[in-house]
Amino acid sequence: MTSIKTVSCALVGLGNVNRNFLRILELKSTELARRYQLRFHIVCVADSSGGAVDPAGFDPAALRRFKEAGGQVCTLPGYKAGATPAELLSALRCDLLLEASPVNLHTGEPGLSAVRAALRCGTTVVLANKGPLVLAYRELHELAAGSGAGLAFSATVCGALPVINIGQRDLVAAEFLGLRGIFNATTNYILAEMALGHSYAAALAEAQRCGIAETDPTLDVEGWDAANKLVIVANSVLGLDVTLADVQVQGITGVTAEQLVRAAQQGATVKLLAAAERSEQGYLLSVRPTVVPADSFLGQCSGWEMGIELHTDLYGKLYHKIWEREPLPTAAAMLRDAVNLLAA
Repeated sequence: MTSIKTVSCALVGLGNVNRNFLRILELKSTELARRYQLRFHIVCVADSSGGAVDPAGFDPAALRRFKEAGGQVCTLPGYKAGATPAELLSALRCDLLLEASPVNLHTGEPGLSAVRAALRCGTTVVLANKGPLVLAYRELHELAAGSGAGLAFSATVCGALPVINIGQRDLVAAEFLGLRGIFNATTNYILAEMALGHSYAAALAEAQRCGIAETDPTLDVEGWDAANKLVIVANSVLGLDVTLADVQVQGITGVTAEQLVRAAQQGATVKLLAAAERSEQGYLLSVRPTVVPADSFLGQCSGWEMGIELHTDLYGKLYHKIWEREPLPTAAAMLRDAVNLLAA
C-alpha cells in the first residue's frame, strides 16, 4: 500500500481565496489522499490580526467557519503576540506556504517577507498574491533555486485558467510573437453590465459581493490588477525582466456608456486588454480599454470570463478562456500548484 505524505501547511491571508482552499480540503481530502497520496495538515495561520501556530493542526472546516463568522486569528489558541508571518515561518519550518494576503504594490507586505522567509528555509511556496512576484520576481526565484524550494504561482493570473502552465510547460521551444488577454474578470463584468445599461457603481458592488473584486477595487478598475498579471506573464513566459514601470496602464474609469453604445452600433465592444506586442525593439507592454470586433475571440469573452490569445511561431495561435464568478477556482489553482510540486 502506498503511504500517505503529510504536508504541514501555513496559510498567510484568510480572505476569500484561502477560505476556499479550506473548503476544498473539507470536500476533497479523501480524493487527495487516494489519487495523490497527500494529506494537508494546517499548522500555521495568519490574518491581519496576527498569526497562530498549532502543531496538532487546525481543522479546515472549523477554521473556515470561524473566519466566515468574522473571527480573528488573534483570538485562536496558539496565537503568537507580536510575531510576523515571516518570523513564524522562520521558526516553524513547515513544508508548504499558501500565500494569499491582499496585494500590496508599495512594500509587498506582509506577503513578500513571508515568502522570502519560507524560501530561505526551503519551504515550498504557492502564491495567489501577485504583489511579491511583481516587486521581486527574480529575487524570489533565486532564493528558491538556492534553497531547493518549490515556487509556483499559476493562481496569480486568470484564476484557474492555467496561463502560466501553458506558457512555461506546454509550448516547448516556442517563440512568442505576441499575446493579448482579458486578465481581470471584474472589469470585464462591469463593462458588460454597463453595455446593458446598468450603472458602473451597481456592477462594481456585485463584483465585490461575489468576492472577485480586489480588496482595493482601484487595483481592478484602474488597470493595475491586469498590469500585475501582465508583468508576471512577461517575466515567466516571455522571459523578460520587467516591472510595473514598463507597462503603459489605463483603466476603465473613463469609459462611458456612450462609448459602449457607439461600439455596439459598429459591431464592436470595449474590453480592458493586457497586451505584449512584439517589435524590433522588444515587447511593448500595455493595459488599456480597447475596441475589438464583437465576434472576435476576445470580443466574445463576456461578463465573468477571462481569456488570452497566444501567438507563437511553432504552435500557431492559441485561444483559451475561463468563466470564473467566485474565488473557488483560484483556490483550486493553488491546490493544483501544491499537488504538482509535492506529489510523489
